[in-house]
Order: sequence, then C-alpha cells, then structure tokens
Amino acid sequence: MKTLTGIFLDTGRIDEIRKYHAMGIIRGVTTNPTILSKDGVTGGWPGIEKHCKEIATLIDPLPLSVEVTTNDREGMLEQARKFSSWAKNINVKIPIHGPEGETENLVLVRELETKDNIRVNVTAMMSAQQCLLAAMAGATYVSIFGGRVNNMGYDSRQEVRRLRTLLDSFGSTAKIIVGSTREVLNIVEWFEAGADIVTAVPSLIEGMLVHPYSKETVRMFLEDGKKLV
Repeated sequence: MKTLTGIFLDTGRIDEIRKYHAMGIIRGVTTNPTILSKDGVTGGWPGIEKHCKEIATLIDPLPLSVEVTTNDREGMLEQARKFSSWAKNINVKIPIHGPEGETENLVLVRELETKDNIRVNVTAMMSAQQCLLAAMAGATYVSIFGGRVNNMGYDSRQEVRRLRTLLDSFGSTAKIIVGSTREVLNIVEWFEAGADIVTAVPSLIEGMLVHPYSKETVRMFLEDGKKLV
C-alpha cells in the first residue's frame, strides 16, 4: 500500500512556516517566484538566498522547493546548481516546458538528476501524460496543477488516479505533487485519488483544522466547566 508523504506548505513567509512546522503537520515547503514576490522578499539574489536558507534551516530535514526564474537552458542550470548549494534539503523546480512549448527542459531535468545529483520538482503540468514523461526523465517530484485542471473543466481526481496507476505500473519512484489547491476539500480528495503530496496555503490548512461545531462544543465545555468549580 502506498505511504502518503503529506502536505507541503505553499508560502514564503517565515512566520507561517514556523507556526505550522511547530504543529508537526507539514512535510515540506514549496515556493515559486510569484509566492516570494507576494510575500515581500526583496534584495535581489542575496535577499532570495538569505530567505531560502532561513526556510531550509527552519524545516531541515524536510524539503524546500525553489523555482528557477529563467527559461534559458544555461541560466536554469546555473540557478539549479546555485539553489542546491544553499542547503542539502533544497530541491529545484523546473517547468515541464518553455512558455512557447520549447521541449528542452526534460534534457536538463535528466542532467540535473543523473549528473549533478540535484533533486528536481518538475512543475506547471496539467495532465497525467506530462507527469509520466517527467517521471521517465528522472524527476524526483512531478507536480500537476489540480486546481487549474478543474478550472479547464476536467476532473483533476481522474488525472491523479490515472497518473498513480501509470507510475505504479512503470515502477517509478517519482512522487506525485498536486498543487494549485483552491478548496479544503481538494486536499483530501487528491490524497484519496493517489497523490503523495498536496500543496496548501496556510488559509486552507486553517480551514482543515478549525470547524464551527468544534468551536461551539469547546465553548460549551468551558461554560459547563465553570459550573463545577
């Protein structure tokens, strides 16, 4: 039976990472240029390096995903080597292909995994077939954007189930990450469908944890407890 890895926290904020890591409920952290920009990381590459090293140290030995910011092959290779040198638990996110459908990225994925011994998270994928090819190229993680698949009018759970069957049939050790999470319900549904990892922003984890009836029940316990003393 497949063993679940768990939830990767989708944030670049140190305070949020510290909060949920202290609870023991996350199994990694994932970032991308959009997240780091939104969360206020500044100072160019020195600022990014300092921030990522702080996260990596905080969650060690759990993995931290850091994404390249270019589609130039040599640029991606240089960044991948730079990121992985910051901490042993950093893996590098490489998109499945370029913005115009350029297909050289999987060559780089294979090189990083086999020659540089760098763990790669292939990202921005929307189908089981894309993820299968990334896994065959040697990626450690294959990330399908489940929320965007749903937005396109397809059932992301079906794609995750299909991918789970394919990877198991091929004997692949690649971990399935499902991201672009929109709803609390997505998290459990994607685990049920066969995901190893689901990424979630802090508000979705809060939604999993806090229930209005639990709040009501705790209030009742506390009020009744006052009557006993």
